[in-house]
Amino acid sequence: MKIAVIGANGKAGRLIVEEAVNRGLDVTAIVRGENKSVAKNFIQKDIMALTKDDVKNFDVVIDCFGAWTPETLPMHTTTSQHLCDILSGSDTRLLIIGGAGSLYVDKEHTQKVLETKDFPAEYLPTATAQSAELDELRKRNDVKWTFVSPAADFQAAGERTGEYILAGEEFTLNAKGESIISYADYAIAMVDEATKGDNIQKRISVLRK
Repeated sequence: MKIAVIGANGKAGRLIVEEAVNRGLDVTAIVRGENKSVAKNFIQKDIMALTKDDVKNFDVVIDCFGAWTPETLPMHTTTSQHLCDILSGSDTRLLIIGGAGSLYVDKEHTQKVLETKDFPAEYLPTATAQSAELDELRKRNDVKWTFVSPAADFQAAGERTGEYILAGEEFTLNAKGESIISYADYAIAMVDEATKGDNIQKRISVLRK
């Protein structure tokens, strides 16, 4: 299986690359600058400069793009839609790192986590941008996309337990009443999804077991 990881130099991207390489998968890092991941193959290009030819030979493209400043937050949607455009009509699957803010807190799916009164104000801009990204993805029936939301407490330096709970559209807690996952366990879940491909055109979520 051939996998491309966009944003492979980031904290999540590096762990996803490492997880995939450790499983013996054929991994290519796509980075803007020097390749700092463990992938031996890499493409040095900005995400918006990628073309159909760049991605046509991959079974899966994993999008780890992140934006955090007010002026760049709309790029969540802009970049994922560009990837959809160049993957349109192909068999290549697109997996995207999502956010927890867009998860629903009710079975009727009328309210998102980011719309609750206690949602931290400092995280609202990013959560809103990623929710908008998902809204646009849902309109694409021409791409085999999967949006993978982490738990609310997404820990870059958290331990690798090797286990996780796979959930769906609704905000979920584990047996301890926690919504938490490490980047390392998230990487396991992401590569599992890459190899299995069970959730085409769906949003899934993952949390610590």
